[in-house]
Amino acid sequence: MSEEFIVKTVKLTKEYGQTVALKNADIAIRRGSIYGLVGNNGAGKTTFLKILAGQTHATGGSFILMGEDNEKGYKKARKRTGAIIENPGFYPKLSAKQNLEYYRIQRGIPGKDIVDRMLEQVGLSGAAKRKFEKLSLGMKQRLGLALALMGEPELLILDEPINGLDPAGIIEVRNFLLKLNQEKNVTIIISSHILTELQNIATDYGFLSKGELVEQISAEKLREKCKAFLEIKVTDAERYAALLETELLCSNYKVLPDGYIHILERVDNVSDYSALAVKHGIGLLSFEMKEINLENYYMNLV
Repeated sequence: MSEEFIVKTVKLTKEYGQTVALKNADIAIRRGSIYGLVGNNGAGKTTFLKILAGQTHATGGSFILMGEDNEKGYKKARKRTGAIIENPGFYPKLSAKQNLEYYRIQRGIPGKDIVDRMLEQVGLSGAAKRKFEKLSLGMKQRLGLALALMGEPELLILDEPINGLDPAGIIEVRNFLLKLNQEKNVTIIISSHILTELQNIATDYGFLSKGELVEQISAEKLREKCKAFLEIKVTDAERYAALLETELLCSNYKVLPDGYIHILERVDNVSDYSALAVKHGIGLLSFEMKEINLENYYMNLV
């Protein structure tokens, strides 16, 4: 497999009895990217991440992980992988530091100092001696992130890592992940229901719906598709659309039901578009500048 991809799947499928959680998914994740998984609950995001992390097995298709394509190879690759999927299994009566120390020993990771470094990196140094059961939800999320990072992984798999964090905590985790990606070239696969936050971090996206991969796209191409547009509502949309082409030489537009038109080019020339309607006696009912965000883009896809 080309070193360009750290993960590549072919018709990856997972069935739970009669329920198909993931269906024929062809997903390719570039090494060094931050891959944002987008999808509603039940779309297949967590199932896909669990397959990669070895927490469940696919029932169909195949995948390559860090160049490995069999169970023996996957075990080697997963030693270079960190993951937070659902709730990590921490011991409630042990402190944050004791929990990490337990997993450090269990995993055979050398050097006690790595526990303190991980706690500091995720902003938990001040809570190192606090019992896990006394930590806030946001702190528990950060401790999970510290655990995932403890083996200094090449690939980081994060399922809803900012769930429960306040705005300051979200920014802190975002900046940390960006630094990890840019300075250490760690590939990050991240799912989140906070889609505006994914827009601040992802370099690539995979859109899942009902277990199927609907689209895979780079952030750069997505930005091109999500440019600002003018939404105009007129009394005679067909006539106005014809005038757009003949008088303003505008061809990048869409005519929608109920008299709405979306204009996708030269959106700064708002006076030209309003003047065109007035000149030809077409009623201008509404006129608004809009922008497609990630949530709207996903909803349009599915």
